[in-house]
Amino acid sequence: MLVIAFVFCGMSITAGYHRLWSHKTYEAHKALRYLFAIGGAFALQNSALHWSSDHRVHHKHVDNNDKDPYSAKRGFWYSHIGWMLREYQAQRYDDYRKCRDLQKDPVVMWQHKHYVLLALLTNFGIPIALGLLYGDLIGFVLVVGALRLVLSHHTTFFINSLAHIWGSQPYTSKNTARDNGILAFFTFGEGYHNFHHIFEHDYRNGIRWWQFDPTKWLIRGSASIGLASNLKRVSAYRIEKARLQQTMANAKDRIFKLPNAEQIQTALEQELQQLLAKLTEYDEVRSQLIDSAKSSVKEKYELALLRVKLEQLDISLKEQKKRWNAMVSNPRLAIA
Repeated sequence: MLVIAFVFCGMSITAGYHRLWSHKTYEAHKALRYLFAIGGAFALQNSALHWSSDHRVHHKHVDNNDKDPYSAKRGFWYSHIGWMLREYQAQRYDDYRKCRDLQKDPVVMWQHKHYVLLALLTNFGIPIALGLLYGDLIGFVLVVGALRLVLSHHTTFFINSLAHIWGSQPYTSKNTARDNGILAFFTFGEGYHNFHHIFEHDYRNGIRWWQFDPTKWLIRGSASIGLASNLKRVSAYRIEKARLQQTMANAKDRIFKLPNAEQIQTALEQELQQLLAKLTEYDEVRSQLIDSAKSSVKEKYELALLRVKLEQLDISLKEQKKRWNAMVSNPRLAIA
């Protein structure tokens, strides 16, 4: 029951508060929204309206110590829990101007209006009811009530703190957000935070098939049975472009002290531009192929030509990426 309650609370925050309401990455059936609203109250992390307001400010002003509610640049303790222990930004506590869209959602406003009652009913009512049902009132209050709440809170708080300190930055280094597979395991997929901060409107956080993101699976599964729709995702082209540009940024840091650093950097930048041009061409041909396949007026030979061109570009792109990765791994090859 601890595991069930922990998952219910956690997924209500990740799939509901975060990806549905804060970032509008998909649309959900009213029944699912009510379920997330109740689970969010059970998680005891304030109303969806308030949570989303804080989170949108965080994304807009990430790492700004004066504006980001839980800025990681103020240290682990502050970003993890310290920001909640004092009214650091009391002037904006009830400022929901960034959530005018959510104020039109009857489920969000119902939960916001009755949040205290819902929080009391779930956090006391559920453990007590289970305790009476199974004949172990104290055990259920301590485990499903108290322990579940501690685990739920700190795993969520880790996204504000550890996910901005520990991990890799494959897509951007313009903020402190990190990708961390270990954190993703404990936070229902939210640990791929570097990706999320650059592509916040994608319903996925873990974009690879092997990345642990049960929130993504829940959303996709809900869509398959009609409980979710309009799932938003960033194109593979934009993702790969961001990754390549960040690889270049990392390479610049490594070649700074090498002999002929300027020459190496110029060669790498030229190679990157050629690779991005090839990537753009590949994306354009792929889009043409998709559009042509949807059109009944296109001749079969035109589709065949596009497929052949796409296959040739795919081979060429893979070879160019291989050369690029070799040059980035050993910058001296850029001028060899």
